[in-house]
Amino acid sequence: MKEAALTQVKDDLSRYLHMAEDEQIIITRHGKPAGVLIGFKDEDDWFEFRLENDERFLKRIAQARESALSGRRIPISEIK
Repeated sequence: MKEAALTQVKDDLSRYLHMAEDEQIIITRHGKPAGVLIGFKDEDDWFEFRLENDERFLKRIAQARESALSGRRIPISEIK
């Protein structure tokens, strides 16, 4: 993870976006962390990020896990 001052990022955003494709960049303001820049190499990276941060999707995954753990599941042999 790299660190860059906000003034540097503002002056050269395009370069920092390219750098962020490989690793997150912590943006600092007055020497303190203020945000993070995350880049995407391709649409798959973007899609994955969206899923990982979508509350509705995460809620459905949690419900499905809870359902499976409580025995409410369909054996794969019964799926047609």
